[in-house]
Amino acid sequence: MKVERYWYAVYTKPRWEKKICQQLERKGLVYYCPMTKVRRKWSDRYKVIEEPLFKSYVFVHVNEAEKPRIRLTDGVVNFLYWNGKPAVIKEAEIAMIRKFLNEYKDVEARPIQLAEGQKVRVKSGLLMDTEGIVIKVTNNKAYVLLESLGYELSAQFEKGNLEPVELRGKE
Repeated sequence: MKVERYWYAVYTKPRWEKKICQQLERKGLVYYCPMTKVRRKWSDRYKVIEEPLFKSYVFVHVNEAEKPRIRLTDGVVNFLYWNGKPAVIKEAEIAMIRKFLNEYKDVEARPIQLAEGQKVRVKSGLLMDTEGIVIKVTNNKAYVLLESLGYELSAQFEKGNLEPVELRGKE
């Protein structure tokens, strides 16, 4: 019988993402911590470093029996909850984050409050036919909401590369 595994987000102590990944690796558990390169200024120089895209979050791909092992990992605060249960992250959203990081260089993620916006579809490029909710569009920058995470990913899009998605049944 096949055991179902799902992606979950775990909330970590501040700046513990990499340490937790090392511990999960030792435990033989599947995890994903999206990293982005950022330029930081020290007192005498600039340096490019890798840091987690989602601060204080690590994604884990586990079944029900493995959840206690995640909770007992040093530095893990708890699972991210949605409607009273650990929030399941869609496989497609994990895949989209991976593609997004491969395609775009200046990637940042910022926590947001969930808000209503226009639903759009990307017309061409790597994210072609991907639908999302636009938080705002200024100049050529579009903000796309991943609802189950409560984060937005931002990337440079040509305004003409976004088209409205008509909502059926609404007038």
